[in-house]
Amino acid sequence: MNNFPDIASLVPHQAPMLLIDKLIAVDELTIHCQVNIGAEGLFFDKQINGVPAWVGIEFMAQTVAAWSGYHAWLQDMPAPIGFLLGSRRYTTECEVYTQGALLDIYAQQLMESEGMTAFLCRIECAGKELATAQLNAFVPSQDKLDKMLKGKSND
Repeated sequence: MNNFPDIASLVPHQAPMLLIDKLIAVDELTIHCQVNIGAEGLFFDKQINGVPAWVGIEFMAQTVAAWSGYHAWLQDMPAPIGFLLGSRRYTTECEVYTQGALLDIYAQQLMESEGMTAFLCRIECAGKELATAQLNAFVPSQDKLDKMLKGKSND
């Protein structure tokens, strides 16, 4: 049994935008989270009985945020605010994550430099790979974030 904090304390989102459910495993460079596709989810579409596969990018982004939040938690700091700059090579093997599916979301840090980071991500269901992408993100220092939020230059 792990002693991980609740996912809501690791990802700087509140319901209904917190889309992932649980932290399964994490280490220095990798993380594994899960989401159970349910009808109560923000992006659940009754017409297709599931969540469109394009939401997978946000599942991946929130998994990366959970990795960052976990490492901040280890230092007794709040989860940082980060920005998804983009994704590369998002590929998916399905159009819909169907109701009742338990998705495993994995992310591995490829590089980090001065707040810029890249992660290789994948989504699996029952061991079958459903989606992959590389996500690029930026986590500014608190000083830079304060300046950004106030509309000042980032110098």
